[in-house]
Amino acid sequence: MTGLSPSEALREYAFWLERELADTYRVRAFREAAAIAEGLEETPTGEAAWRSLRGFGPKTAAIAAEAAAGRLPEALARRRVEGAVSLDPAGTNSAPSSGGPPHPHHLVRRRLPAVGDDGSGEALGHEYMAITDHSPRLKVARGLTRERLIAQWEEIAAVQEDREIRILKGIEVDILADGALDQADDLLDRLDIVTASVHSDLDADRDTMTRRMVGAVSNRHTTVLGHPTGRRLRPDGTWRDQSRFDAELVFAACAMFGVAVEINSRPERRDPPLDLLLVAREADCLFSIDSDAHAPGQLDFLTYGAARAVEAGIAPERIITTWPLERLLGHAGRHR
Repeated sequence: MTGLSPSEALREYAFWLERELADTYRVRAFREAAAIAEGLEETPTGEAAWRSLRGFGPKTAAIAAEAAAGRLPEALARRRVEGAVSLDPAGTNSAPSSGGPPHPHHLVRRRLPAVGDDGSGEALGHEYMAITDHSPRLKVARGLTRERLIAQWEEIAAVQEDREIRILKGIEVDILADGALDQADDLLDRLDIVTASVHSDLDADRDTMTRRMVGAVSNRHTTVLGHPTGRRLRPDGTWRDQSRFDAELVFAACAMFGVAVEINSRPERRDPPLDLLLVAREADCLFSIDSDAHAPGQLDFLTYGAARAVEAGIAPERIITTWPLERLLGHAGRHR
């Protein structure tokens, strides 16, 4: 007997798909099937019975049927074997973000159901995680209005009651053209973690972008400067051009104000690149390794970021996501 219910097996399979950056529609199919399975009053017997349910295809039906019969689904067993291999051994073996075994702390941005439904951060052994959805201006990412952000805090409080992992209230706030942050000060005051990132006018001239980033870094609410170059890997394998800014000045400001430079772990970002990581290291900056997970299965991207910190020779003590929770919170609230 595996002890896995059909819904649990389907969600775990979705987790492994997310880890490999599978197409969203494939992941959604397994998560929607899991929700259907969880809501059934009676468990179907046999693959054909599962296949007859709306929302189930051959793959989801096979996994659900095997789990319902008390067996570990073959497809899931294969995924577990593949998942046992580290995404990047350099990050796993050296793990500068961990502060010691077994797992690193991390900041993870994405919507709360990724925590409440799946508990993946807890399963990975993390002590804390931060929910950092986008601010209102980034409409393409359904940035949170004032009302939705407050509603999210209520949801976090409800989920926290059943979790050992500490769920921090955070935001990835847009840096506006004048360097201000895209959210009201009274709300920013109540957040645990504030990541400030540029998402618009990425091709602005060097001086304009430098003033904009320094303005955000000097804001008393800012904890982390997010993906500073804005670079991104295109489907054709080429990189979107990096934003131009005075890296020495921006990183000197980060060091002065105690703002951590994000080491973005997403394989299609890897921002900042190594040359700028070295500039930030020499400027005596703090760092924050961020999985930038948009789904539970992507939490393991943190390993990529840890490997990049190793490559840049960044000491674990300078990575705020290795710090004990109270130290992290104290640092984040130092100017408020």
